[in-house]
Amino acid sequence: MIAVLGECVADAFTTTHPSTSPDGRGGGGDRSGGGGYDGGRGGLGLRVLPGGGPANTAVALARLGTPARFLGRLSGDVFGGLFREHLAASGVDLSGCVEAAEPSTLAVAALDAGGGADYTFYAEGAADWQWSRDELAPARLGAATCLHTGSLALVRAPGRAAVEEFARAGSRHATISVDPNVRPSLAAKGDYHVARWCSWADILRLSDDDLEFLLPGVSPEHACDTWHEAGARLVVVTRGAAGALVSLNGERATVPAPKVEVVDTVGAGDSFTAGLLHHLHAGGHLGGRLDGLDLETAVEAAAFAAHVAALTCSVPGANPPWPAQLTAPPAPHN
Repeated sequence: MIAVLGECVADAFTTTHPSTSPDGRGGGGDRSGGGGYDGGRGGLGLRVLPGGGPANTAVALARLGTPARFLGRLSGDVFGGLFREHLAASGVDLSGCVEAAEPSTLAVAALDAGGGADYTFYAEGAADWQWSRDELAPARLGAATCLHTGSLALVRAPGRAAVEEFARAGSRHATISVDPNVRPSLAAKGDYHVARWCSWADILRLSDDDLEFLLPGVSPEHACDTWHEAGARLVVVTRGAAGALVSLNGERATVPAPKVEVVDTVGAGDSFTAGLLHHLHAGGHLGGRLDGLDLETAVEAAAFAAHVAALTCSVPGANPPWPAQLTAPPAPHN
């Protein structure tokens, strides 16, 4: 079983409502109001979907068939109900969650022409960041062979110290996976103590955008060596359409990205992480320090992960695939 610790976020995607004239006819959707009836009720609509990097990873793991337990602080508000329904419907174990009095985190996403999302977060005082040491007693990890965490849970006060302490303690008997998933609007570069995390983490998965934020101007290869020296055995840098760099204790290989019609990239990195952990779990490689893992096996896991991520990009929102959807792999880029 893999435990995933972190946030659930309500991802709100913007839609434009056209203004309407007094006779009920649309005003053409002119955002500025020109050409429409001035007294119309045009405006911006929000389509809300459950998200949040760690929650997305837990959902993807469960859908792929790996038992996944989510460790989250779930609010009692309307979004919290949405999260519970979504996670449970995908088969995620919610027994490790905390019932939280604080509100859920909201992220308003605007998509660019390439399907990338630019987020504005409404996160102050939200449930996700209020972890206490009492809530994260070591027993909450249970018999998990792996703990995946990261994203904002490791950088947002006041709960970040409790999360890091919990992960460090868990490393005594479980493989630890970290995804920094940087959010510059919510945390500064100095909040991301990646080298320190690598002293107790075994797997580090990050995107090329994360890398540029954390170590600007540093090559992926040099960054991998830096984090290996700090303690992480397996480092994977995902590069979108350019594939992924896999580095196992300094041995490296690249994995191509499958070719796919991109709807948006929301949740792609989270699905990649889930695919990687699922494949390693299925091969019996989790539960320790990855001592028996070789580069060929790590590359196989990353190739499977790239396939899972590509399928996530082919549908709207963070909607990772089920096993039946994995039967026909997309063709890789040349």
